[in-house]
Amino acid sequence: MALTRVYIGVGSNLDDPERQVRGAIEALRALGEVSVVSSLYRTAPWGKTDQPEFVNAALALDTKLDPRPLLHALKWLESSLGREESERWGPRRIDFDILAYGGQHIEDDDLVIPHPHLHERAFALVPLAEIAPEYTALRDALPQEDLAGVHAI
Repeated sequence: MALTRVYIGVGSNLDDPERQVRGAIEALRALGEVSVVSSLYRTAPWGKTDQPEFVNAALALDTKLDPRPLLHALKWLESSLGREESERWGPRRIDFDILAYGGQHIEDDDLVIPHPHLHERAFALVPLAEIAPEYTALRDALPQEDLAGVHAI
């Protein structure tokens, strides 16, 4: 079975977020080969703004998993790393998002690839463009005030 290049966003804003993100990146190695990892970025919360800042990163994962099994594996990993379900866009110990999957477009009730909010999220596009130059134009289309809220650690 061939490997597919998948871009995963990783984020945390609870319980030492930098440590949580670094640990999550290591845990993702169980799902394939982590071939490229962005810098870590401190970012303002998105969607629900009355919470602590996040630490975010993006990585390239070369995996044999199809999109839906990958989604289930990511949900399982989140749970095993201590994520508890909470309010939408609320604080979280760890969060994984499939940003892109081998150039595929998927629109199901519970899985949309590329990520449906990717084009409006500096916290995802800045680290993604660092490791995948094809996303630079999308990042550069964001408002300057959005980009100003993303700082490399």
